[in-house]
Amino acid sequence: MIAPALPSFAAVAGTALTLLAALYALAALFCRGGARTDAAHARAPVTVLKPLCGAEPRLEANLAGLCMQHHPHYQLVFGVRDPDDPAIAVVERLARRFPAVDMRLVVDPRVHGSNLKVSNLINMMGAARHPWLVLADSDIAVGPDYLARVTAPLAEPAVGIVTCLYHGRPLDGFWPRIGALFIDTWFTPSVEVAASGGTRAFAFGATIAVRAATLRAIGGIEVLKNRLADDYRLGELTRGLGLATVLSDVCVGTDVAENSLRALWARERRWMQTIRSLNPPGYACSFITFTLPMLALGLALAPTAWNGALALAGAAARLGLHWRQPAPGVPAPGHARYAPLRDCLLLLEWLSGFAGTTARWRGHDLPIDTGRAPAAEPGARPSWRQRSWRQRS
Repeated sequence: MIAPALPSFAAVAGTALTLLAALYALAALFCRGGARTDAAHARAPVTVLKPLCGAEPRLEANLAGLCMQHHPHYQLVFGVRDPDDPAIAVVERLARRFPAVDMRLVVDPRVHGSNLKVSNLINMMGAARHPWLVLADSDIAVGPDYLARVTAPLAEPAVGIVTCLYHGRPLDGFWPRIGALFIDTWFTPSVEVAASGGTRAFAFGATIAVRAATLRAIGGIEVLKNRLADDYRLGELTRGLGLATVLSDVCVGTDVAENSLRALWARERRWMQTIRSLNPPGYACSFITFTLPMLALGLALAPTAWNGALALAGAAARLGLHWRQPAPGVPAPGHARYAPLRDCLLLLEWLSGFAGTTARWRGHDLPIDTGRAPAAEPGARPSWRQRSWRQRS
């Protein structure tokens, strides 16, 4: 009596899996990001906070993009922990290239918690002069209208933070291309699907624009010092004040430099672990977004003509992501031949992401968003210094 029911259950499960995977792939192909904003509203002076660590491959070009913004009044604050950090020389060259830009460099080795990037930001906050702030990763590339567009929604009092999506900019090599596809064909489309469904439970470290007053209202940047997912927590805290999170239509570029499977695995597994810590039920269900393996499994469980047609439609939509532009003016990622590898690697990383309580970041083991302080704060010293170039009134 039991044995005949097994094929029926497998057929139902296989058809359901194929249908869900195909529907998700279609949604990922057609859902888009934030609505266009009117940059004319970006009038308030803004400080951009850029924590730096090392001379990344495109660091000078990426930072130079910030020095050429079409914004009436902005300040750049760069920060490093190590007085011998090679990024210092990059900032000094930028100061010579762009003498009209209000620019400040903070060198401060003090460590305030387990998140070293947030420690850097804490040290930098005293140099910020303006009421609007933009916190941005060091490895992003931006256009000249970036600041005006990303800060414009802050003119609305009901807005807490503005964040934006990003597309991959791989360095030369096979694994950087695979890493960029993680962003372009999985991460960014998944956020766009969620945003189209109405959720705003996100914030991305590539860019977060926030009023200084809002930051003070949540307790300052210090409340994030022991959080691995500091960006997500910042958005969560501002939403707790009853303020909205806005997904900007700006899509910045982020460099992908991992040139080995080991390095790429470490980065993407950390990403998976972080997502799991923030939303365990959502993470458990995210297997449906690994389209090609799920379609193959569904078809294996239910090898019918109807299910085959569903799988074909889902696979076509999944491959279509490789020809979809992440944003206007941004090239499509291409490399559709790598889609099976990319999706299978995602599935393995997802399975691996269920384990572990620490994540590796820039040579340090960080607790996965438990909010606890580290056992020791390495290298904390009270000395610090600043260098500033042109102060704009």
